Amino acid sequence: MDVIELIMDDHREVERLFDELKNSPRKRPLLTPVVCALLVAHSRAEEAEVYPVGKREVGEIEEIEHSQHEHAEAEKLLVELAKADPTSARYDEVLAKVVEAVTHHVREEETHVLPRMHAALDDSRRAELGEAFAASRARHLGDQPGEATKQELLQQARNAGIDGTSGMTRDQLVKAVQSS
Repeated sequence: MDVIELIMDDHREVERLFDELKNSPRKRPLLTPVVCALLVAHSRAEEAEVYPVGKREVGEIEEIEHSQHEHAEAEKLLVELAKADPTSARYDEVLAKVVEAVTHHVREEETHVLPRMHAALDDSRRAELGEAFAASRARHLGDQPGEATKQELLQQARNAGIDGTSGMTRDQLVKAVQSS
């Protein structure tokens, strides 16, 4: 259960789901909650398990902060997608933005962060991280965009390098993470 393989498997599944959403509009009512839930679970697991290790053990501080910002941007778009009528032009517009944002993030992660993590972490550490990632992802399956807990938002703020968040309310944290 190498964490890098698990992350990349999720990336391929999301790409497959994006193709389904773009090419089979009649499946959108069923697949939209699925892609939203998968992306949120994947993001929460990366934020809780992978990003702190990337910063602490690999030294990918700027890349992780950038990735966290991209997660916040994607989640904001997913909230819009989940609310949009799957038969509307608005849905198509938001879907295009989601696909663009997530594809950009995946490309950067697979080009920069994951190869560096592979080089810096040995097989056993990547396997240990894979187990933690898989467990966290399983706990978050079914979560929908925009529903992060205060604790999850605090972790996102740490990943993004935002200081002074300990006394913030949940709403203040949402704003801080989204504007980082």
